[in-house]
Amino acid sequence: MSRLGLRKIPKYKIVFAIADISTIFICFILAVYIHRKESQLNLVQFFTLNDSLLYILLGLSIVLTIIFQYNGLYRINIVLSRAAHFANIIKSQYYGALNIVLVSLLIQSYNIVDARLIIFTYLLIAVPTLYLLRVELLRVLFIQLRNYSFKRNVIIVGDGKSGKLLAAKLILENNIGIEIAGFVNDDREINEEVINGKRIIGRLNDLSRLITELNIDEIIVAIDGENHENLFEVLDFCKSQNINVRLTSELFEIVTRKVDTEKYIDIPVIDVSANYNNRVTLSIKRLIDILISFIAILVLSPVILIIALLVKLSSSGPVLFNQVRIGRYGKPFKFYKFRSMKVLSGEDEERKQKMIEFMRNNITNGSDTKIINDDRVTWIGKVIRKTSIDELPQLFNVLKGEMSLVGPRPCLPYEYDNYDEWQKRRLSAIPGCTGVWQICGRSSVSFKDSIILDLYYINNMSPWFDLQLIFRTIPAMLFLRGGK
Repeated sequence: MSRLGLRKIPKYKIVFAIADISTIFICFILAVYIHRKESQLNLVQFFTLNDSLLYILLGLSIVLTIIFQYNGLYRINIVLSRAAHFANIIKSQYYGALNIVLVSLLIQSYNIVDARLIIFTYLLIAVPTLYLLRVELLRVLFIQLRNYSFKRNVIIVGDGKSGKLLAAKLILENNIGIEIAGFVNDDREINEEVINGKRIIGRLNDLSRLITELNIDEIIVAIDGENHENLFEVLDFCKSQNINVRLTSELFEIVTRKVDTEKYIDIPVIDVSANYNNRVTLSIKRLIDILISFIAILVLSPVILIIALLVKLSSSGPVLFNQVRIGRYGKPFKFYKFRSMKVLSGEDEERKQKMIEFMRNNITNGSDTKIINDDRVTWIGKVIRKTSIDELPQLFNVLKGEMSLVGPRPCLPYEYDNYDEWQKRRLSAIPGCTGVWQICGRSSVSFKDSIILDLYYINNMSPWFDLQLIFRTIPAMLFLRGGK
């Protein structure tokens, strides 16, 4: 990895991660050793005879550290807050307990430990140890070294309102160790002052040189206005610099309202670095899709059969509604749902025209993304649409590889034809059965905001993020949030 590649990860996060893996690993070792059956063996003798356990426990320690990452324990605003820090440790240990169960069951199969006692003992050791290490030691260490070893140099691209506010706060009340080297802007004069003595130090094409000359650790993109295409072009260019990139912009306000993001001095910033969309991640994602969809079809087969029967009895027509949708890179495929509406001869042209008009007008203030002719919805259709049960047949689309469990929702051909260029970016990933915008309100999220939430997911997708969204989709369905 290049020097710039290594610089993408702040030093304090590396220190915290090494400490977390080491601490969790030691806590696991102690928990297993305390409940060993061969009580006459000392620690070294026990793990010499059971050396494979060390690899299992180390692997689990790494998994739990990843869970820490996705529960915000490396965000600067969490690191600096005692209460939030401790709360997120408890939350992460709760999610991690599921993994502990699996590994403990594996260990138990070798007749070495009692799974329940392992979990209980591990938590008794790990929670207070992690609190003391992270909150009382490493947090204080960061505060002492934030302007020295942990200092980060940043360039702000653009001069949007959010960027200026962030710059002012960083200059006046900087407690997170960020030093602003200057602003980059193609529309203003070099050396022109932007705010509090910070000036324009170059154009966008000067970024590579400035990153090297000024030892830059991070780029913060701050562009407001209405030009989404320009914003995404700037983001693409910044991400190509192989450095950490964050965004603060009114255009992405929906993300900071609906998703828990990192904050720099109370100002939300969105990580838009090119992190996860690689072959390994996509292979793991596909494996999870196959396993979960196959198990779900087996477990839910009685429900699927009952719904199929009720749909058949509700009105004349086929049980399944199939439709051409647009998948990854614009490739069409046949999309399955339980039929929830009375059969109409031909396409619903009225709805089609209303949807096109809606997309073009970019209605964003509280308007639904779904335009529905309620007169056509059957009695069982109202139930299955509200709970999203009508989408269960899409599990077969997932098995076929046409869809993923999590991803942007697949659009209709006429919708794709009326997308702006920046909106077509949502087709860079395999479409999904659920996604960020669905757990944020489903039909109550506006069209433009749903696109932006999809693009946020594409940039941050990972197997663990997928599992989180899957688990959060279930209560969204059960409590009927936003369905129509």
